[in-house]
Amino acid sequence: MDGENIDIKLQELPEYLRREVLDYIEFLLRKYKNKITIRKTFKFDWEGGLSDIRGKSTSVELQHKVLEWR
Repeated sequence: MDGENIDIKLQELPEYLRREVLDYIEFLLRKYKNKITIRKTFKFDWEGGLSDIRGKSTSVELQHKVLEWR
């Protein structure tokens, strides 16, 4: 649902219900304050993190090692 649709729906409500919707929005913002984030692009800062073991192990061997660590 986009902002334009929300505005249209709000205009259809009587004033006392618009205030209730605003109260609910403020409640949600407080409740999820730390959980609401703006979607960022994926970072590749981990790229090359295992370059020091290149040639020493295959990807399958590394997968087996990870399973051992669990």
